[in-house]
This record gives sequence, C-alpha cells and structure tokens, in this order.
Amino acid sequence: MTPSVISPLARRCRPLVLSLFLLLPAVALAEEEWPRGHYPLPEAGNMVGEVYTVETSKGQTLLDIAREHNVGYEEIRNANPEVSLWAPDPGTEVVIPARYILPPAKREGVVINVAELRLYYYPDTAEGETPRVETYPIGIGREGFNTPLGVTETTMKLKDPAWYPPESVRQEARENGEPPPEVVPPGPDNPLGQHAIMLDIPGYLIHGTNRPDGIGMRASRGCIRMMPETIEALFSRIEVGERVNIIDMPVKVGQEGERLYVQSFEPLEEQENGMDDLLEALGQLQANKAAANIPVDYGRLRESLEASSWQLVALAPLPEEAIEPEPLQWFDEILAMRPWHGQLETRQEG
Repeated sequence: MTPSVISPLARRCRPLVLSLFLLLPAVALAEEEWPRGHYPLPEAGNMVGEVYTVETSKGQTLLDIAREHNVGYEEIRNANPEVSLWAPDPGTEVVIPARYILPPAKREGVVINVAELRLYYYPDTAEGETPRVETYPIGIGREGFNTPLGVTETTMKLKDPAWYPPESVRQEARENGEPPPEVVPPGPDNPLGQHAIMLDIPGYLIHGTNRPDGIGMRASRGCIRMMPETIEALFSRIEVGERVNIIDMPVKVGQEGERLYVQSFEPLEEQENGMDDLLEALGQLQANKAAANIPVDYGRLRESLEASSWQLVALAPLPEEAIEPEPLQWFDEILAMRPWHGQLETRQEG
C-alpha cells in the first residue's frame, strides 16, 4: 500500500500528538525512490522523514505493519494508542511515525540512541553523491542488562554465527531445570539470527534475531538487536573498524525552518523526565546558533517531557502580539550551574 501524507489531525484527541503533524515537509520525487529508512541529510536543521498513515489489511497485526514500515514496537504503540496491537479491524488507519530528529552526535559511522531504541548509520559517500543517513529500529538490554554507552568500533562480522550462551543464560537454564546449552548452532533457534557484528566491547554485538517482534523493546541481555532484513542490509556495507557511538539521550530537540520540535522518550532508569532533561534540551537549543533566537513555548516543552510520549511536539512560536521573549538567556545562569554545562559540544562530537 502506498502511504499518504496526513494533514494536521484536528480530529485526534491527544494534544501532544496533534502537533506531530504540523508543517509536514513535502517529499521530493528523488527521495521517494530511496529504500525505506534512507534519507538525504538536510542542508539546514536536523530533521528527516515524514509522518504518514496506512490502513490495516485483514489478519495484519500492528507489529506486522511496524516491521513493514521500519518502525519498532514502542514507536508504533505510542503513535497509535487506541489501536489494537494484535487484532486491529481491517481498514483501521495507522499512523507511521517515520519522522526523526537526528541525534546531536558526530555524523559518522553508527550512532545508537538507546533511549530512542533506534540506530542511525551515516555511510561514506563518494564525491558528488548525496550525503545520507539510514535509520532502523533496534532492541536493547532489559533492566539489569543495560547496553553499555560510549564510543567503540566494529571488530568482526559473522555470517550464520553460532551462539555461545553466557554463564547468566546457562545459570538461568539450570534454575529452570533445563540442561544448560553449550552452543546454539546456526538455524531458526539461534537468537543471533543470520548476521552478527562484533563490537570492541567484550561480549556485545549488533545482530539479527529469530524473534523480530521484540525489535523496538528493551528485551535483550545488552546486545543490540535488529530486524533480520535491516541487519542484512547493513552487514555487507559496514566495515571492520567502523566507529560506533552508543548514547542515551531521552530528549531531542529538532529544528526545521523557523520551527522547533521536541521529542521525549521514557528514561531507561524509570524516573520521570525532569529538570535535568529540560535543561539539557534547552542547552541543545542554546548550542544551536540558528535556533537561539526562535521563541519557544516552554509550557509545551514541559508537557512533552512529562508525557514521554515518543511523539514529535512542535514548540510553536509565541503569538506575534506577545512581548518578544529572550528564549534562552534567562536560563543561562541555571545552565552554568549544571555539571554537564559547557560539555554539550564535546558530547555532540561523541
């Protein structure tokens, strides 16, 4: 089914979701020919993609649609809170939240935002070729098995890997009265799928999966899972020694033209997005000279942080008749007191 770009959805009941659809960019013909999840890098701003809708077919689950359209479990669930996950009625309109704020990190190699459950890949491009980004949903470590953060690199690529379960898996099997597996050979029961990329962090990989319904969830033992088709698409192109930057950014701020957006995800440690995240979001704005003088609706910003809704929220400019604000200057003193202030540029460089 060919997706259609949706207009502002005044009929939907969630205020934060409403702003998702403001000022959707037109899609150039050349971009329509690109594979799903591939986008030219914007000449200005830091946003790519679009939101669109599709209709369900008989027998389709919401997860079937998510996989077809390159989004994960949490993304599709939060964009469609009133749609049945497993048995939507045929013809149900489903929102595909395929519009993204690029992470504030160096655009090189692989950037993984664990809070967002999404991977971004910036391939090298030849002279004259359009610089681009590819983005894919991922699964990450569940509570107690956190995916490690930091800059690392790829060290080895394995086709049809065997899985040697760690001691924690073997111990769990013993406690359940099952024989602990020594090795799981390639095949349908192998949780690594058919492709694995080893990282320079002992025991951690980017790999496929035999359980694709878990993509877009915190369900692994720390490794980074991808859909079988997306890891296959990356496998032949990612080189050994490729930079991999794993970050945890539960709040992202985007700019497109004269409008700012914010997107907030559920923090990994189950605490509410609070003042620290608000200040970091504002710090991102302050670091962006092109956005520094755009008026910000701080009430809507706080609403997004409190909701952690995964949805893009437009921080609409204040009314023209209002007194012209100084959007960020009054936060300078507070920002200067934070331990991370002054390190945003370093963090963005990974």
